[in-house]
Amino acid sequence: MAVVQVPEAKVALSTASVYPESTAAAFEIAARLGYDGVEVMVWTDAVSQDAEALRGLSRHYGVPVRSVHAPCLLVTQRVWSPDPWERLRRAAGLAVALDAPVVVVHPPFTWQRDYARGFTAGLAGLRESFPGVRFAIENMFPVRMAGREFVPYAPSWDPTRVGFDAYTLDLSHCAAARNDALAMADGMGSELAHVHLGDGSGEGRDEHLVPGRGNQPCAALLASLAGRGYRGSIAVEVNTRRSPSRAERESDLAEALAFARTHLAASSNVDA
Repeated sequence: MAVVQVPEAKVALSTASVYPESTAAAFEIAARLGYDGVEVMVWTDAVSQDAEALRGLSRHYGVPVRSVHAPCLLVTQRVWSPDPWERLRRAAGLAVALDAPVVVVHPPFTWQRDYARGFTAGLAGLRESFPGVRFAIENMFPVRMAGREFVPYAPSWDPTRVGFDAYTLDLSHCAAARNDALAMADGMGSELAHVHLGDGSGEGRDEHLVPGRGNQPCAALLASLAGRGYRGSIAVEVNTRRSPSRAERESDLAEALAFARTHLAASSNVDA
């Protein structure tokens, strides 16, 4: 059989990966290390919310924005607006302004009853308003405390149980949920639109380790992407907040990039 060369997916740096450094620092680091772009995590940093500021950083460093993570975290519930639909609309507008094809979205929290009730229909409306943007729903995880487990997302932490037309696969979240990342990728199928690359130990908490430092099938997932027909990007989303220096933070992020490219290379030669 002939071997077909498949272009490797682009590897972006999530701005969350440099926290507590700034959004601007993420562009600088991404450029220095040779990342193919950034994912902008919209949070309390004013620059992360500002299309003109982000365009300026992208031009200055020569680093495109490949995805926008909507402000869905507990700590970003009042970024832009307390209305979750307004936050998604603003995130989509930001993505359009930055030529980013994907907006990463978390499932609703259980206490967001109206939002959860109308989530599927609301997403359909957003797709009509922003036809060039894919709203990629991210897999999450149950929370375990004091020997008990509860699910803070409605109707589930696993979006494939509901069914959407685009997904983000987060491997650290798979570790926290103690579920099979490769099986989840299979469940997402052709609707897998985006990947958050991080690792975890399976201890039931969200760790976002540098890939290769946990027990998740990060290498296998990356190597399987071409065979899955994947055409999205990979966003390195790791926790470096305990790095004692910029040099050590950059060392971890360089290691993550090298890991991604090594195993994506295995994915780029497929049998026809």
